Amino acid sequence: MHRVLEATDIAASYGQVPVLEGLSVRFDRRRLTALVGPNGCGKSTFLKAVMGFMPITGGRITLDGQSVQGIGRRALARRIAYLPQENHCPDYMTLGELIELAGYARYSLIGGPSARDRQLFSEALEIVGLSGMARRPVNALSGGQRQRAWIAMVLAQDAEIILMDEPVNHLDVKYQYAVLELVQGLTRRLGKTVVTVLHDLNLTTAFADDVVMLLDGRVVAAGPVSETVNTDNVRDVFGLETDIFDRSGRLICVPRISGAPAVTA
Repeated sequence: MHRVLEATDIAASYGQVPVLEGLSVRFDRRRLTALVGPNGCGKSTFLKAVMGFMPITGGRITLDGQSVQGIGRRALARRIAYLPQENHCPDYMTLGELIELAGYARYSLIGGPSARDRQLFSEALEIVGLSGMARRPVNALSGGQRQRAWIAMVLAQDAEIILMDEPVNHLDVKYQYAVLELVQGLTRRLGKTVVTVLHDLNLTTAFADDVVMLLDGRVVAAGPVSETVNTDNVRDVFGLETDIFDRSGRLICVPRISGAPAVTA
């Protein structure tokens, strides 16, 4: 498969504290890849490094073979959309106004959005199921609707690559699945390349094509979910004993409780 985004031996630190140390990873086009690992392992830092929000002290990050450091901010925004872990907007901002912010990389503030931009905005709202709600204040939406609104903003950016940092954080289980079904559809229906941080291994096995397992700023294992999520890798990365079994083609990961019998399919 064609590699679209690649990091080679990258290093990054917060002050004197190293966060990424010799991290190397490749992402395939039109695949949904989950970044998993314990808190502080470098998942969010890696996404920030790709976007240039976190300076790297070593290594190289390339987009189709070109260093991202040599790509201008607006040009990079046309190629990569980024959804951070926490998102906030003013109380007065409507959903339509939020979505319009996505087009800044394509038009000047004086010129404003084109007819094509407005079509993208409308399509993005339709894809996430929020058509007809453009005049509603973003902060008046439900938690699940707000998260879908931010995803619509990312979609309206019309970038080929989408980076998401915990897109289902703080959502109820119902909305976790609804949002990830939507994210999965970005690769299936729209051909997007998606890299997302997830904490739940069962959400990872349910929706991701590939997984990258991180520990202490390094890649411990990476590859297709079916080949990479196993008891040894989960033990090495999370320090957790688990039973993992296949149920109708989907891996189910069950942590072992001390004194309880092992779980079987």
